[in-house]
Amino acid sequence: QVQLVESGGGLVQAGASLRLSCVASGSSFKQNAVGWFRKDPGTEREFVAGISWNGGDTYYADSYKGRFTISRDNAKNMAYLQMDSLTPEDTAVYYCAARFATIVVVPALWDYWGQGTQVTVSA
Repeated sequence: QVQLVESGGGLVQAGASLRLSCVASGSSFKQNAVGWFRKDPGTEREFVAGISWNGGDTYYADSYKGRFTISRDNAKNMAYLQMDSLTPEDTAVYYCAARFATIVVVPALWDYWGQGTQVTVSA
């Protein structure tokens, strides 16, 4: 079992940066890929970025390449999403997820989820 708790969301102006954090409990976190997803009201969760269990592989949805950076620190049971050059279109609830397998973009295939953290970007 892995339990995830996100933090770091907030209200920022366009062009600013935020770093989201995800702290995990459970010894198996180190064996899990981690993903970040976003959810807009009335829509399904959308894949943003993923990182393999050892950090060796990362994958980004096209909309976030070059602006967002995913990372992890297994010694601290932490994962991060550095978000730069934010725009109002990045406004959403962001979720951390984990799965004991490779990175996939389909939300239903992830096993563990945090409660989400709100990111709001004003124009």
